[in-house]
Amino acid sequence: MNAAKELWLEQAKNVLDVEIKGLKAQKNALGESFVEAVACILGLKGRLVVVGMGKSGIIARKIAATFASTGTPAFFVHAAEAQHGDLGMITRDDAVLALSHSGETDEVCGLLPTIKRLGASVIAITGDTESTLASFADMVLEVPVREEACPMNLAPTASTTASLALGDALAVVVLKQRGFREEDFARVHPAGSLGRKLMTVSDVMHAGDELPMVDVSASLKEAIVEMSQHRLGVTGVAQHGKLIACISDGDLRRILQAGDVDLNASVKGMAHLQPRTIAPIQLASEAMHVMETYKLTTLFVVEEDELLGIVHLHDLLQAGVA
Repeated sequence: MNAAKELWLEQAKNVLDVEIKGLKAQKNALGESFVEAVACILGLKGRLVVVGMGKSGIIARKIAATFASTGTPAFFVHAAEAQHGDLGMITRDDAVLALSHSGETDEVCGLLPTIKRLGASVIAITGDTESTLASFADMVLEVPVREEACPMNLAPTASTTASLALGDALAVVVLKQRGFREEDFARVHPAGSLGRKLMTVSDVMHAGDELPMVDVSASLKEAIVEMSQHRLGVTGVAQHGKLIACISDGDLRRILQAGDVDLNASVKGMAHLQPRTIAPIQLASEAMHVMETYKLTTLFVVEEDELLGIVHLHDLLQAGVA
């Protein structure tokens, strides 16, 4: 490796050293104000409104997204846009998490009198506890970063990293206090990989009028009509409201190949008894495994002998379960 490349690596390591130093300072600065901020967010009747400008605005947007995805209703408001109408989204039941490292950002500070007049709580994330922002805030979370990674000590680097980490700390402590679980995360991330992994059978099953079902007294003709109407390749056979059997497209083909088909014959004598079932709370991936193991395209969904629905292989594939 030549000298120039070694220099680049050394410079990069220096940047990380400065940022690590800032994170350590942030960790040591945590105290009662942080606890008060957590309590405030947990007690909200409304939403958490995260406000910022410039680089702090970018961090604010990410913090709002983290809260929203972990069980706390939250949204980002651009401080400049708030001056032109977006402030109307804030109510007295909300709390405003305002970011400004200097604590003197005009667009942010210009909102504070109105926010206080509305009655919303203000949580400040700032590097100056004597600033205008701090003076208006109900809770002040200090970002004690005095050295940026920028060699001119101008571009927000270590301070924005610390602010982002502080926002993460707030969000994670709040989600733990709420008892937020993987299942809850999956519900607000239905298109994500974790959402697909944690999807349950009840999320993809057909129920109600979409469930193909005939009574045990039905004829083969009635069963065929039921299958044709629902297009799932199968119909269940019920007795006294409970699933006892099923008949599939494959069964029909075998019946036709055998000849002498009596469409008025009872479906009971031609159906498979005790069809394979799965519980609604089981993972969709488990349903896929059962289908692959037994070469099935459908499973009936049953809970405590009560028939709730049916899940089809195509539904699992369309949902991204594999």
